[in-house]
Amino acid sequence: MAKITYIEHDGTKHDVDVRPGMTVMEGARDNGIPGIDADCGGACACSTCHVYIDPAWVDRLPARDPMEEDMLDFAYEPDPVRSRLTCQIKVTEELDGLQVQMPERQI
Repeated sequence: MAKITYIEHDGTKHDVDVRPGMTVMEGARDNGIPGIDADCGGACACSTCHVYIDPAWVDRLPARDPMEEDMLDFAYEPDPVRSRLTCQIKVTEELDGLQVQMPERQI
């Protein structure tokens, strides 16, 4: 398991154990974490699972693919470095300790 910390816009933290092979979005959805809507169910067809990756983790994640880059154009206040779609981040044991922060809202 990998412990992922989901931080709501207001600073509320949720520490969740997520099974490797799932996505960061599925970990939030399956544990009722508010702030990650995941309207498309993980198909990378919307931006409602947008988060900001903790700066210490940005370079430790796989690079964004072109489809994720395109969808981030529709996210609320995307950050060119820290923004990611959680449906595109596969959980591995190496992600134990990952912290993600939700934006003020999802669009």
